[in-house]
Amino acid sequence: MAFIEVSGLSKSYGSGASARHVLSGVALSVERGEFVSVVGSMGCGKSTLLNIVAGLVDADAGQVTIGGEALQGVRKDAAIVFQNYSLLPWFSALENVRLAIGAAAPQWPRPYQRDQARRYLEMVGLGNAVHRRPGQLSGGMRQRVAIARAFAIRPEILFLDEPFGALDALTRGSLQQELALMCSATDRQVTTIMITNNVEEAILLSDRIIPMTRGPRATLGTPVPVPLPKPRSVSQLLHDEDAGRVRAMVVERLTDSVRRPLRAARRLPPLPAEPQSVGLVSVESE
Repeated sequence: MAFIEVSGLSKSYGSGASARHVLSGVALSVERGEFVSVVGSMGCGKSTLLNIVAGLVDADAGQVTIGGEALQGVRKDAAIVFQNYSLLPWFSALENVRLAIGAAAPQWPRPYQRDQARRYLEMVGLGNAVHRRPGQLSGGMRQRVAIARAFAIRPEILFLDEPFGALDALTRGSLQQELALMCSATDRQVTTIMITNNVEEAILLSDRIIPMTRGPRATLGTPVPVPLPKPRSVSQLLHDEDAGRVRAMVVERLTDSVRRPLRAARRLPPLPAEPQSVGLVSVESE
């Protein structure tokens, strides 16, 4: 059995005719220490899937096991990095990280917690900004605080919810490299699940990429392995033939997940003609 096992996962919001069916029959296996990215279009249900596996949201059906145990709420050995930073605005960067350490390791003395927080902020290039509050930091700096906070608690599992989606290209590239180095340099295995709509980002960081089909009732497609040595660089991936093959396979499978419902729609029988029709046409978009 894999370290993280997801089987038969389904999730809807609402009930009756107005119900919105998000996920249906999702299955996922992640080995210990593996970095897996789930790639799909916006609104297909990626965040819902991650929130369920992280223990933030309950599924309607299915099961999540981690280390052979059924998931029950958020695990103490897991860290989550959100797209919107989720920092407490009235605390400094140092105190935002220290609070997370204090929650994960309350037995540590407060001075040691602060030293650890400072250490991880320095690792992400914020050694000179430890006393600034989030409102005094740029978007990229806030996300650095969020990444430092995640690694400072020494997680066994890391969940990434489009962590770089709100950043400009230059800042995003820099943080992607820092995250890759932290994942590979840590002295303990960190099992990571990241959701993203950026194929290049997934290739840069992942051991496997799993395409997600379009909703409603989205599910996961066939995984694409990324057989490239780590750490990787963006410039290397631009000219690497293996990276090109991975890119083509991911794009092909994502494109196929869009075409399938369109083909199914074309096979539907035509609606019966309305005797009193005056020529009005209704068009449904995907």
